[in-house]
Amino acid sequence: MAFSSIEIVVISLIFVWIGFVRTGLGFGGAVLGLPLLMVVGGSPIDWLPIIGIHLLFFSGIALVNSLNAVDWDYLKKSLPWILPAKVIGVIGLISLPPTVMTLIVYSITSFYALTWIMNFQIASREGWLSRLLLILGGYISGTSLNGAPLLVAVYMQNINVKRLRNTLFVLWFVLVTIKMSAFIIVDVYINWQFSLMLIPVAGLGHFVGLKVHDRIIENDTQFKRWMGGVLILVCIVGLTKVLM
Repeated sequence: MAFSSIEIVVISLIFVWIGFVRTGLGFGGAVLGLPLLMVVGGSPIDWLPIIGIHLLFFSGIALVNSLNAVDWDYLKKSLPWILPAKVIGVIGLISLPPTVMTLIVYSITSFYALTWIMNFQIASREGWLSRLLLILGGYISGTSLNGAPLLVAVYMQNINVKRLRNTLFVLWFVLVTIKMSAFIIVDVYINWQFSLMLIPVAGLGHFVGLKVHDRIIENDTQFKRWMGGVLILVCIVGLTKVLM
């Protein structure tokens, strides 16, 4: 992908936003950033390796001194439901045409945006619904990295809030490692130079997100409702660009 100077600035700002959301909420960097990036240009397969590299880098940094604040028991209990669906989703991402995957990303994002606008909680306790959400979240995570809200809905019901963000960071690290390994195995092009160039701007968002995490969580409903409206507009623009 070749970008103009203005587009590089816009992309940099989007990665500041992705870094901010990732640490501010503990999830959602991809679901709130990928649709914006695709409006600038490219398809999911172009951007996901870059987002994946950043997620591995920053979640690794965040976990260096926080591994004792991870709910390892529930993580081990949930992974057998998530990982097989994750692998199937990755296969779909690699094999399906870019246009189809782009439409899937915008559709998933629109669904999440509507649930946030209407303040509809995707929640689940232990049982078949919990396992179904883990499977769906794993699959969607495999296709686009947008499965986080479904997985978080289950984790929030089963993990103490003080351990939630760090446990999610470990989960994202495992899932993204699988996806990046698949990219390398099938020789998907990964623009390492562009990814490394964007780490400082993503780091800015990461730092700010760490500082305001508690405040965002306290106003979670208002924040998501506002973001849902913005995402609907982004998806309309993106779908128009793809279909016309």
